[in-house]
Amino acid sequence: MTDESTPWGTGLTVAGFVAAVTAAAVVVLSLGLIRVHPLLAIGLNLVAVGGLAPTVWGWRKLPVWRWFVLGAGVGVAGGWLALLAITLGN
Repeated sequence: MTDESTPWGTGLTVAGFVAAVTAAAVVVLSLGLIRVHPLLAIGLNLVAVGGLAPTVWGWRKLPVWRWFVLGAGVGVAGGWLALLAITLGN
């Protein structure tokens, strides 16, 4: 392995863990907010993602942080899909 190679195995593992933690956090926090008011949950999710997106987007070119960016993006999308499935299922 040369210094220029990409550590796909380690990187995808890190991205997977970040995605799982992020998705769980989005679902748990959003379910708590939905109990207060559904529009509050939607609004705070959009504000949080919109506020963090420019910072996280800048990290995508850094060698180690790009895996966290991938995991965070997949985690937020997966959390929103899981939240949608949970709320529509009830």
